[in-house]
Amino acid sequence: MNVLHFINAFFSDGSHWHGYDGIPRRLLEHVQYSLMALGIAAAIALPIGLVTGHTGRGGNTLSLIAAAARALPSFGLLVLISVVIGIGLTPVMIPLVALAVPPILVTTYEGIRSVDPAPVDAARGIGMHPAKVLFQVELPVALPLILSGLRSAAIQVVSTASIAAYVGLGGLGRYVVDGLYQRNYEKVVGGATLIAGTALLTLGVFWLITRLVVSPGVRRS
Repeated sequence: MNVLHFINAFFSDGSHWHGYDGIPRRLLEHVQYSLMALGIAAAIALPIGLVTGHTGRGGNTLSLIAAAARALPSFGLLVLISVVIGIGLTPVMIPLVALAVPPILVTTYEGIRSVDPAPVDAARGIGMHPAKVLFQVELPVALPLILSGLRSAAIQVVSTASIAAYVGLGGLGRYVVDGLYQRNYEKVVGGATLIAGTALLTLGVFWLITRLVVSPGVRRS
C-alpha cells in the first residue's frame, strides 16, 4: 500500500474523528502544548533580546547560548529529564522551550541592532526616554525580523511537540507512537500528516499576523 492510500484510509475512518482518541481532541492537545512552550520561550527570550539589542551588549554571549541550546537533542533531553523528575508535562516543556528560545532570542537581538541608527539618534536627540526609543522607534522597524524568529520557533515546536506522546501525554504524536506499537501504519502516516499539516497552518497564521501588525512601509522596505 502506498502513502496516499494510508492517508485516505486514516481520514475516511469515522472512528478517528470523535472520542478520546479523536483527531479534534488530539489536535487541541497538540496546540495547547505548543502554545504553552512558545509562550514560555517568548517570555524568556523577547525581553532579553530587546534589552541586549537596545544596549548593544551581550551579543557574543547570546550567540553562544543560542548555539548551545540548538545543539541539545530534544528527545534525549526529554528522556533524561523524565528519568530525573518523573513523567509529566514539565519534562516535555523543558526541551520544547529550549528549542524555541534560540531563534526568538537571536532574531530579536539582530532585529533591534539592524535598525537604522539615524532615527534612533534623532529620537534620543529630542530627549525621548530610552524605553520609548525602544518601543516606539526600534521595535516597529525590527518587528518583521522578530516575527520571523517567532515563526521559526513555532514551527519547530509544533513539529517536535509529538515527543509528548513518549511520556504518556496526548497530542498528535499519540498516533505515531501508538501506531508504531500496534504496527498500524495507517495511524502512523495519518499522525505524521496531521503534524505536517499543523506546521503548515502555523506558517500561514504567522503570515497573516505579519500582514496585520507590521506597517506596510516597513514590509515594503
